[in-house]
Amino acid sequence: MTFALWFVSLLSFAAPQDTVVLAEVGVYAAALDRFSAGQTLVSYDKNTLSRYQARSLGDLLQENSPIFVRQYGAGMLASPSFRGTSPGHTALFWNGVPLNSISLGQSDLSILPVQATDRVEVHFGSAAALFGNEAIGGSVHLSTSPPQEKGVSGSLSQTVGSFGLAQTSLTAGYGADKVRFQSKLYRQNQPNTFRYRDISRAGAPWEQQEHAHFRQQGVIQELWWQPTSRAQVKASVWYNQAEREIQPLLGSNTEDVQEDESFRAVVDYQYQQSNAIWKLKGAFIQDRLQFNAQDNQTQQAILGLDWKRPSVGNWAFRAGLRGTWMAANLSTYSVTEQRLEAYQSMGWEPDDRISVSLNLRQLAFGDELVPFLPGLGLDWKLVQGEKTELLFKTAVGLGVKLPTLNDRFWSPGGNPNLRPEKSQNGELGFQLKQLGAFSWEQRLTYYQMLVDDWIIWLPKGAIWSPENIREVHNRGLEYQGNSSWTTGAWNWKANLGYAYSRTRDRTEESSKQLPYSPEHQGNAGLQLSLGDLAMDLSGFYVGPRSIAMGSSRFLEGYALCNLGLSFSGVNWKSLQLPLRFQVLNVFNQSYEVLYLRAMPGRSYQLNLTLTL
Repeated sequence: MTFALWFVSLLSFAAPQDTVVLAEVGVYAAALDRFSAGQTLVSYDKNTLSRYQARSLGDLLQENSPIFVRQYGAGMLASPSFRGTSPGHTALFWNGVPLNSISLGQSDLSILPVQATDRVEVHFGSAAALFGNEAIGGSVHLSTSPPQEKGVSGSLSQTVGSFGLAQTSLTAGYGADKVRFQSKLYRQNQPNTFRYRDISRAGAPWEQQEHAHFRQQGVIQELWWQPTSRAQVKASVWYNQAEREIQPLLGSNTEDVQEDESFRAVVDYQYQQSNAIWKLKGAFIQDRLQFNAQDNQTQQAILGLDWKRPSVGNWAFRAGLRGTWMAANLSTYSVTEQRLEAYQSMGWEPDDRISVSLNLRQLAFGDELVPFLPGLGLDWKLVQGEKTELLFKTAVGLGVKLPTLNDRFWSPGGNPNLRPEKSQNGELGFQLKQLGAFSWEQRLTYYQMLVDDWIIWLPKGAIWSPENIREVHNRGLEYQGNSSWTTGAWNWKANLGYAYSRTRDRTEESSKQLPYSPEHQGNAGLQLSLGDLAMDLSGFYVGPRSIAMGSSRFLEGYALCNLGLSFSGVNWKSLQLPLRFQVLNVFNQSYEVLYLRAMPGRSYQLNLTLTL
C-alpha cells in the first residue's frame, strides 16, 4: 500500500497543473495543522511567552495545558507527561530536530528556557506516523523566526526575584531584503534558598534549602538568507550549559552535582518550484551530562530530504526520508547506531467543510524494522456560519517508542532483546467557535490508548533490568476553552482547561492508576488590559498521585495561583521599557510534585526590558 501511495504522489507531481509562482519564499516546517486533521493543536506565541521571562518551558506547559510536568524540585529535572503516558512517550523538537536524549529517551524541560524560542506548539495525542519515534502521548515543537522588520532590532531584559534569582537575556537582530540574522544570549543564576516544611521530621518544622543552586547560560545564533527568489537557507546554532546542585530528598543530606552541556546545529536549504517545495535538512546534536565524577556524552547527526506538494486540486502531499547516526559514550557502555525513516503524508479537502489527513511512516533501526505506522484523521465542519463554527474531529493511529540506549546497553542490567513499545490510539471531539462582541472557543476531546510491551525496570537479585511486561490502558477527557470581550476601554481574555485521565496497568489484578499520573488536572486564567496597563491572574490544579505501583501512599493534590502586572507606557526616545511584576504561588502553598521533593512557596519576580 505504501508503494502505491508513493506512486500516486509521483504521478500527481509529474502531471501538468495550473500553478501560481509565489513572489516570496516562506519557510515551512512540518505543517503541523495541514496533516494533523482530527487532533488537537495548541500554540503559544510571543505575547504568551513574554510572561515567562526567567522561567522554563516546563512552567509554561504545566500552567497552560493539561500536561503533567514531573518536577524534582526548583530548577531540577522536569519531564512532561501527556494523557497518563510516561515522559519517554513525549517527542520534543527544535526547528524540526528531535531533542530527546538518545540515552534516556526523554527531555528535561527545566533547562529549556522560554527565551530560546519564538513559538511553542503542542500536539496532543499520538502522531508517530507524522513525527516518528516517541510521539505516543504527544509532542512539543519549538521554533524560531527571523526579525519581522528591516533594520536593527534588539532587546535587553533583566529579571530579579526571590531566593536570589538573577536572569539576563539579550536579543539583537538585523533584517534586510535578502538576509536576516538574530542573536540571543541568556544567563540565569538562582541559589534557590527557599524555606519549606520538612515532612520527613516530626512536627514538619520549617527548614531552608541549602543544596539546590541552579546556574544556566546559553547563546543562539540564527541566519536567514535568500540567495534567489526561489531558494532560502536557514542556519541555527544553540549552545546551552547548566550547572546544578541536585536538591536532596527530604531527610537526606546528599551533595550530588550535575552539569548539562548541549550543542545543537541545524541547516535547512529550501527550494521552491512552481508547484512543489524541496527541503534538505542537516543537523548535529551533542549532549554531555556529568553527574558527580561520571561523564556521559551522546552525539547525533541527522540528514533529511523532504518534498511537499501543497496543492494538487483538493489534495496536498508530503514525503521524505530521514537518516540518523547516533553514538553514545557513557560511563558504563559505548555504542553506535543508525536509523532510517521513510514517511508520506496526504491531505484531502473535497470542500471547505471536510479535511482528511493520512500519514504513513516506516522506521528501521540497526537491522530491525519497526511495525509500520499509519495515522488517519478527519475534521468535519458540521455548522459553518458567518460567526459560528462547529467542528467534529476524530483520529486513529498506531505509535511506537524504541527502547532507549540505556534500556538495551546499560551495564550491568541492560536488555538488548527488548521489543519496542507499541500503541493503538483513537480520539474524537468537538470544537465550537463563536465570533462577536463576546468571542469564545470550546474544545472537548475523548481519547483511548492502549500501550503494549511497556518497558519497566525490575530487580533481579542485586541488579535491576528492564523488561516488556506492561499493557497499559489510557482513556480520558480533555476540555479547553478561551474567550475574549471588551467592556468600555477594558479588554478581557479568559481561559479554562480540565483533563480527566484514567491510566490503568492491565497486567496488574488491582488495575490501579499508574504512579504519578493524576486523574484530575485543571487550569484557568484571566487577563485584562487598559491602555498600557495589563494584569493577568492564573492558576492550576493537580490531583492526588500515588508514589509507586500498588502503593497505598498518595501525594495530596495542590492548587497554585500566580498574579502578574505589566506596564508598557514607559518610553525614552526610540526605546520602549515595558515593566512586569509577578507573584508566584500567591497563597504560599506547601506542596510536593514528587514524593519528598520540596518545592518553593511564595516568590516575587520583577522584570525590566529595553526594546529597540
